[in-house]
Amino acid sequence: MLEEIDVQVQELLRTVNQRALQHLDGSSYQVDTKSSYSDLVTTIDRQNEQELDRRLREIDPGCRILSEEGFGNQQLSDLSGHVWIVDPLDGTLNFVKQHANFGVMLALYIDGRPTLGYIMDAVKQDLYHGGNGWGVFKNDQPLAAPADASLRDSLIAIGRSLVLDNVANLPQVARHASGLRMYGSAAMEMIGMLTGELGAYISYLRPWDLAPGRVLAEELGLTVKSIDDDGINVLSSNLVLVATERASQDILRLTD
Repeated sequence: MLEEIDVQVQELLRTVNQRALQHLDGSSYQVDTKSSYSDLVTTIDRQNEQELDRRLREIDPGCRILSEEGFGNQQLSDLSGHVWIVDPLDGTLNFVKQHANFGVMLALYIDGRPTLGYIMDAVKQDLYHGGNGWGVFKNDQPLAAPADASLRDSLIAIGRSLVLDNVANLPQVARHASGLRMYGSAAMEMIGMLTGELGAYISYLRPWDLAPGRVLAEELGLTVKSIDDDGINVLSSNLVLVATERASQDILRLTD
């Protein structure tokens, strides 16, 4: 059953992504603000989400859906059964301003267990997917586990506000790394972790930002945990560290 769901979800993501790419010129969608001038939503976000939610209910009857723009079952208090977590367009600001560095993300949790994850690099049209003990794939090619690099030997990504506001001593963490990168998209930063381009990623993540990358990162043996060590609740927002084991130890010593 899961194998058939997986095949159909991969096809769904490629279809939705192709439709989004048709609007890259910016002439055929509207842009609104949400919480601030830098927190944007477009009609493409909403169209993607409606299509993803509709098809997921057909592919996986009886599932529940938590999705960013509010078209799913928004009052979820637990992860019992099949729960899909949907980010219809991650990196909307990049989509609008750069026409690059954005993605589409999905995750399936079964009775609370991170089971399947999907991250589509929208512009490159590369789909990262896996979980459930199957490994992680870039399209049809299996990914090897990233090298266990130390903080000193790693490029790292940290959310902008966390550095500017000196949260958890993170500017000092950045100084101990090989370099600091900010992509402005959890999808792109999670892909950086999966491919070994990054040794650590730290950000304040909402459920749809976290859930897909968590599945894939843990499948590859990467550390996924909250900075304050209170544990991760995938139904709420979390200050999350994704890292190699060595980089994680280095970072946690600096953030204590």
